[in-house]
Amino acid sequence: MRNTAVTTITTMWRRIDPAVLAAFGCIVLLLLLGSLYSRSFLSPEYLLQQLKVASFLGVIASGTMIVILLGHIDLSVPWVVAVGGMMATACTGWGPLGAAMAIPVGIGCGVLLGLVNGCAVALLRIPSMIATLAVNAVAQGLMVVHTGGFSPQDASSPAMRFIATGHSLFGIPNALIVWVVVGAATIFLLLRTRFGRTVYAIGNRESAAYLSGARTHLVLILAFAIAGGLSAFGGVLLAGYASKAAQAMGDPYLLPAIAAVVLGGTSILGGRGNYLGTVAGVILVTLLQSILSVMQIEEYGRHVIYGVVILAMLLVYGRGRRHSE
Repeated sequence: MRNTAVTTITTMWRRIDPAVLAAFGCIVLLLLLGSLYSRSFLSPEYLLQQLKVASFLGVIASGTMIVILLGHIDLSVPWVVAVGGMMATACTGWGPLGAAMAIPVGIGCGVLLGLVNGCAVALLRIPSMIATLAVNAVAQGLMVVHTGGFSPQDASSPAMRFIATGHSLFGIPNALIVWVVVGAATIFLLLRTRFGRTVYAIGNRESAAYLSGARTHLVLILAFAIAGGLSAFGGVLLAGYASKAAQAMGDPYLLPAIAAVVLGGTSILGGRGNYLGTVAGVILVTLLQSILSVMQIEEYGRHVIYGVVILAMLLVYGRGRRHSE
């Protein structure tokens, strides 16, 4: 019995991606480094607050991970986030019915933009980097027209503020509960459905997945639609957290979302990765942002760090992929 238990534990340990272990190790290291500046870094209150902040990035990174598993990239995140937040708050100006529809409308706008991304990539065969960058520019233009170039004046709905800032279960932030639900749904989608298996297959070799009978075009479109919806949902949460939306509210989330996914062990070339790694990456990036803020590192410095991390991981995974082939 004892030997069986040891064997089981050893097998489970070997199945854990080394990148995930490395990410959790870096989290512990960052907490220890942060405690040198302030003892509050290790307090339960601080850790819960960081998880709450990480929830917004976690929701957005969930969609980013699905797209990266396909071997593609979504550069429309900044303004899809902004569209979600701005359209949700705009609905609150339509009276009680508008306030009730604010969250679905915000998410729906993101899904629509994601569908455009997916159709451009799957049907028109436009490289995802170009297609999503173009959609990002279109979304920016539409929001400038919508607001007349001024800061949005509409406030978020009570429901938006509740899910973003409230506490309803044992003092756990609602935003964290939302991330847990989104994460559980993402895990189920990737590991227990044909859609998820096809996502991994496309990421490994799209032509082989197509020849095996997989509906690759439909999966690509759905994946980008899900990513757009989750990015917009992140914008809804951010608008609820700040009680209003802003035109540039999504700008700080593009590189951190990609960095979180890549740091968690998901290959940026597609076909490899698990959601536990993305969770670790999100927490790691959030803690890194917190420490950089304490150290008073400027915003441009943070982007330099994220860019270096992404390039380094791309080199590592690219080399590993070539060796495996």
